[in-house]
Amino acid sequence: MQQGRQLLSLEQAKKRIGDVLSGIRVPDLPYPVGKPEKESVSDWTPLLMSCWTEQRDEPVSHVIRSVSLTWSVRQINAAYVSDRIMDVFLKSSGLHPELAGRLARLRFFLAWRMNLEGGGLFNDALMNWLDSFQDHRGWSANSGRSSRLLLDQLDALTIEVAGCFESGDTTAVMAFCQQWIADAEKREQQTERLRERLLKTEQGAARQRRAEHTARALIGRAMKGRQLPEPIVQFVMETWFPLLKQIIWEEGLDGDNWRHASKLLEWLVWIGDPKLSDKDKNRLYTVGEQIGDRINDVWSRLNKKPLPEASLAGIQSVMVQRLRGEVPELVPALPPADRFSWDSSWLALEPVPESDYREMAQKWYVEGEGAKEQRRFFLTLLEDTQEVLWTNGAGVRLGFSPWSVFRSDFDQGVLRPLAPIRPFGEVLAETVTALSNVLQRQMQQRKQAAEDAQKKAAALRKEKEQAEKVRAAQQAAEAAEKERLRLEAEAQRQADQDAEAARLRQEKEVAARILVEGIKLGGWIVVENRDSPGEPRRLKLAVRINASRKLVFVDRLGLNRREYIEDALIEDVVEGNVRVLGVSAEFDDTLSRVVGRIRVGKQ
Repeated sequence: MQQGRQLLSLEQAKKRIGDVLSGIRVPDLPYPVGKPEKESVSDWTPLLMSCWTEQRDEPVSHVIRSVSLTWSVRQINAAYVSDRIMDVFLKSSGLHPELAGRLARLRFFLAWRMNLEGGGLFNDALMNWLDSFQDHRGWSANSGRSSRLLLDQLDALTIEVAGCFESGDTTAVMAFCQQWIADAEKREQQTERLRERLLKTEQGAARQRRAEHTARALIGRAMKGRQLPEPIVQFVMETWFPLLKQIIWEEGLDGDNWRHASKLLEWLVWIGDPKLSDKDKNRLYTVGEQIGDRINDVWSRLNKKPLPEASLAGIQSVMVQRLRGEVPELVPALPPADRFSWDSSWLALEPVPESDYREMAQKWYVEGEGAKEQRRFFLTLLEDTQEVLWTNGAGVRLGFSPWSVFRSDFDQGVLRPLAPIRPFGEVLAETVTALSNVLQRQMQQRKQAAEDAQKKAAALRKEKEQAEKVRAAQQAAEAAEKERLRLEAEAQRQADQDAEAARLRQEKEVAARILVEGIKLGGWIVVENRDSPGEPRRLKLAVRINASRKLVFVDRLGLNRREYIEDALIEDVVEGNVRVLGVSAEFDDTLSRVVGRIRVGKQ
């Protein structure tokens, strides 16, 4: 499980790569603005080929960001995904930094092909080839011929991939990977045989070293600082030393022969050193009588041929001298340290329980950091010597470490175990799963952003509509107010006009009244003929009846009598239907004077 989501299978991851390449967005990468035209997208094949040929140690995403060219979204994401996959794989592979650096440069090839093929790039040939590098986890730069051989193969890979960039066809590279795997399987079979042979050889050599060092330790402890007769020293070094080694080789240290041989060595030293044996003459006689038979007895148990008599002649001569009370000529019991070295710890060598080292064997360990790190394979613990047998993983011995030293270095962190390698397919599935989860979140965020944008647009639209309604209402209110003001102004204007008209009429009526009242008997008026507008009638005042305010007019013949009430006549004069003849100009002057007096009176 990863981030609450189930890990994709390898096949699912391969299918999902296309979606990741087209959909994911990573901060700080030079994505194009909008969707560029196909013709405007740069061809990155020459750039990636140059980086691969130069074997540059730089992420692809850094390379494309360092040049001012237009890249497609798929190219940029292919660069990022290839960087991430290779970084995760190499960090978890446990490979030597130099070897990991060489493989890391494949990111240029992966980015190029991933942009073209998507998940189809990761076929069985490529993935099995990458997984085959777990056989080289123990590779170090100073591993001799084997390390140089691997570097030569990687140099050949550089040429093959460069040719693939030029031709655009990956067939040669995939064939190279398949041949690499076939060669690796052959080498593995050979390596297994070398391991078995080395194990048998080193186990035998370990038993031999155990016999050699233990026998030396026993002799060194017994003869340290002693002065002994030369025959005894010669017998111990030439006869008894090989016999002790033979006992250890064949029987170990737990048998009777080892115990008897050790005791006889002590007797020989005791006999030969006067400081020890002069204090107990009786025991000297007893030992002297038995030592020859005891030596022959131990010898015969281990060898079919009897011990040559000459070998004991020197010891017998020393015994005779000692029994006579003579002191034989003494020499240093041990040769100089440069000729005979010994270590008493071999006598106290305790077996290491299998449970203590079983889980630690058959594993890789590393010492040092970076380019200086040294890698070694713990093949087995040699039980005879309690030594760790180190190899290069290919059946070549690198050396030994005493178990105590190994344990101390391991506990102090000087030696560190290499973590188990992770298959490339697992890294690919995990990386694509993580990126797919990121893509899923981004898609959800984009969907949410789109929904939010739609909601915001709807809100803005609604707000705009509301604002439009408010604006329309305001405009309507303003228009209504303008109309109200206009109507008020119009009403005021009409009222003013009406008032003015009323005033003018009143003035006319005053003037007309004066004029009518001023008509004398016999005065003429002209009345507009309504039936014949072009033929006005002339009438003269015949009678004025003041009581009824009636005026009677007749024509020239005194006929066609017509009566007017004074107010009616005034009205007709004001309306222009009647004109008072002879006084029209006077009427206009009178009207002007009356109007003037009225105005003066108002002021």
